[in-house]
Order: sequence, then structure tokens, then C-alpha cells
Amino acid sequence: MTARPHTRVPWIDVHAHPGRCFLAGLADDSPYALLLGGDGTVAALDAARAAGLAAVSFATVADLAVLAPRPGGGLHAGRAFRAGEAHADHQRQLQGLRSFVERTGAPIARTADDLERAHAAGQTAVLITCEGGDFLEGELGRVAEAHAQGMASLTLVHYRVNEIGDIQTEAPEHGGLTTFGRDVVAECNRLGVVIDCAHATFATTRDVLEASDAPVMISHSHLDHADRSHPRLLSDDHARAVADAGGLVGAWPAGVTSETIEDFVDEIVRLIELIGGDHVAIGTDLDANFRPVVTEHAQLADVATLMGGRGVADADVDGVMGGNVVALFRAVAG
Repeated sequence: MTARPHTRVPWIDVHAHPGRCFLAGLADDSPYALLLGGDGTVAALDAARAAGLAAVSFATVADLAVLAPRPGGGLHAGRAFRAGEAHADHQRQLQGLRSFVERTGAPIARTADDLERAHAAGQTAVLITCEGGDFLEGELGRVAEAHAQGMASLTLVHYRVNEIGDIQTEAPEHGGLTTFGRDVVAECNRLGVVIDCAHATFATTRDVLEASDAPVMISHSHLDHADRSHPRLLSDDHARAVADAGGLVGAWPAGVTSETIEDFVDEIVRLIELIGGDHVAIGTDLDANFRPVVTEHAQLADVATLMGGRGVADADVDGVMGGNVVALFRAVAG
């Protein structure tokens, strides 16, 4: 199967790192660029446009400088940040993305109107999304700073227990959302920044839902499995809590749950059956995923076709492929 035209709603990837965009702004001979192959954002945007997507997340990685592999698999913070390091590296990423946007002429989307405008014009908009609030370094004013630079959504935590809350892959230290984390939630609400609870513990997510005046998302995850449980997956109650508050869960085509694209569609159907078709989206985690079963945006046409073949109603297919993201941004950012 190949990508084909679709015009009913904008198709949107709500969480991805196309072309390893977190390398934007690094010198070609930097260790990360040499290890990971350099910054391929321009080609990745071209591929998303060819696949007909109206908007794609280009996600920074706030704890990139301290990430290290675990001996048994997975990632963690291998060392502490040096003073000012988290903010400086995140500025490098944001400035690299801004340069990429200027070079390509791609629109930046932060609102539902932006998403619909890109769709109507046949363009592919860039969603600048920030994975991890580590760059804040406890300074609330940096939320507005990042928003002014184009940030549309903020993933509060990543692979390091930061000043905001606890994460799924480490022992809890805060018991949920911190006082500073509550301030960050309020500031995101004020600015119209979509809050992303991916990587956050259920306790942290519950606290966010209590504190937030707007719905939130978990941009890339799935329901847990009794026979292959993983810390990054969600209990039924975790997913329901986000949906019941009007939010979304972005289906994640990772090897954690899936070996084939058909497996991935099975996981999407599980989510739809539990929380409803109005509360599911797509977050590919492209170019930074674990054993991905979606490796290029052209495959999303296959996902839509396979959902239809599984009996998913057209309205729910449209919602999952992007309509639900537009609705979330409408509720949060206008």
C-alpha cells in the first residue's frame, strides 16, 4: 500500500522527532551527529508533505545531554546536568528548528486554526513540541520564552526525574506533581500550550488533571498487557482518566507492543474500545522510537486503511488520524 490523497480532515502526527530534529544546530562532527547520522529535518518534512500530513511534531529532547543507555535496555539520565546546561542545549535545539523553519518556509502551528489553515492550503505545518521540562531549570518564565519561540506543547517529563514530577521508568521521588509542576501547568493553561503527560506516572498525571483547566494528552503510549507489561504503558484507569477529562492518548507504534503494522492497528482498536474514538490520536515517535513498526509517514495511509478494515467507523478513523488533535488544540489554544 502507498500514501494516497485524503481531504476530510487534517492528518497530524502529534509526537515525533523527524530527521532526528533534536540534532538541529549541532556541528556535523559533534559526537551525537556522528553517532546518529546528523540532522535530516528537511528531508523528513518533504516526506511528511508527500504523505499528505497537515502537521507534524518536531520534538526537542530536553534531557538529551545526559541520556545514557541502561545495561538492560532503555534510557535514563546517566549523570546530573551541569549548571545552565539543560537550558543552553534546549536553546540550541529550538534555534536549530527555527532556522529549519525559515529555510523551508514551513508554517509553525500552535492553534487549531493554524492546523486547519495548513490543511486547506495543502501545506505541512511544523508543531514545535518540547519533550521534557528540564530546560526550565525551575524557572517558570522559560515556559513563556519557549512558547514565544513556537512551542505548541510541552511534555512535562522524559527520562529524568526533573523539578516537575515523577516518571514511569524511575522510582518516584515527588509522589506526583510538584508545587513547581503545578505552576507550570497553570502557565501552560494561561499561554494555550498543550500539556503532554507522556512518560509521567499515573500519580503525576492525576495531579496534572486536577490542576489543569484544559484537557491534556499522552502523546505516545498504549494500554498495558498482562503478558508483556512495560513501565511506559498505561493501565486502563490511567488512559480513562485522561479521556474522561477530555484529553487524548496518542497511539505509539513501538516494539514495546507491536511487531507489525497490523499489531499497531490492534492496539489502536483496543484504545478506541476502551476510551472512545474521540480520544485517540497518532504519535509515531518517528526517528527516535524503539523497534518502530511505522518508520515513515507514508505508512499512515496503511494505518487508516487497516482501521477501516477492522470495522472502525469513518468518523473515528478521521478523528484518530488528526481530527481529535484539532479538537484538542481548539480547546486549549483556540
